[in-house]
Amino acid sequence: MTVRAIIAGSGSALPVRRVTNDELAQTVDTSDAWIVERTGIRARHIAGEGETTATLATAAARKALAAAGIDAAAVDLIVLATATPDQTFPATATKVQDALGIVDCVAFDVAAVCSGFLYALSVADNMIRGGGARTALVIGAETFSRIIDWEDRTTCVLFGDGAGAMVLTAEADSDRGILATALHADGRHNQLLYVDGGVSTTGTVGKLRMKGSEVFRHAVVNLAAVLREAIDKAGLSVTDVDWVVPHQANARILDATARKLGLPAERVVVTVDEHANTSAASVPLAFDVAVRDGRIRRGDLIVLEAMGGGFTWGAAVARY
Repeated sequence: MTVRAIIAGSGSALPVRRVTNDELAQTVDTSDAWIVERTGIRARHIAGEGETTATLATAAARKALAAAGIDAAAVDLIVLATATPDQTFPATATKVQDALGIVDCVAFDVAAVCSGFLYALSVADNMIRGGGARTALVIGAETFSRIIDWEDRTTCVLFGDGAGAMVLTAEADSDRGILATALHADGRHNQLLYVDGGVSTTGTVGKLRMKGSEVFRHAVVNLAAVLREAIDKAGLSVTDVDWVVPHQANARILDATARKLGLPAERVVVTVDEHANTSAASVPLAFDVAVRDGRIRRGDLIVLEAMGGGFTWGAAVARY
């Protein structure tokens, strides 16, 4: 008997405040034309008072549970991917657990920045396959606006806040579910994308720093390679793929990766124009948008992929 993790439902949440490029240009030395030309971003959502990584994660989780038709009490695993936790400890996943009224389950955070959701999904998938869980909430949630240097116009325009979630359930001998995952990391590139603070180094939270052109170069190569790797592990080919749901970092990266793989642009889910880069929330948020607007349908073959600071990168193949 083969047990697989089935995507039973998805959900997402965004802060109330939507900030357009024109509004941002009132306080930052930039323009709508400059941002759109270089990134494809037109707007992003910024967390306000009372909106945190935990509250956004909880809202996304509630929607995912509702979509799956599953009561929160059935959840025995919560894996939350984030680089912007509510507190240094305990894990933000435990705050979500409490908010959902779950008295006892396994709950922990995963830190792999923009690749975090792929790491969290792989962990949950393996726990379900191994019998360690039967109903899992996998969440990506971020409030990157709180670690942005708003005086650095090359980076502050790129990021937004949000959350996305999936409910995974164990199902035996199914042709659906997570078919394969592939994860990588290369710590040699730490200084290309990082936050210049930390508990054990500076005692401060710090601000995000990035060498954009170098990150772009690595992203196109790594994302194309890991997507092919995951598809090969699933015993499939690129032509079998119905939808690619990539990390929404930059429209140019999405275009370049699709071209490198020979994928038509219409098979790539793009939400970066409205959400900007929401780090670990990016992939599940884009997935949920595409499910709810009818693009992604049951039975479709989906590839999820992302790369983030570290560098970390990964991909997952799933039959939805």
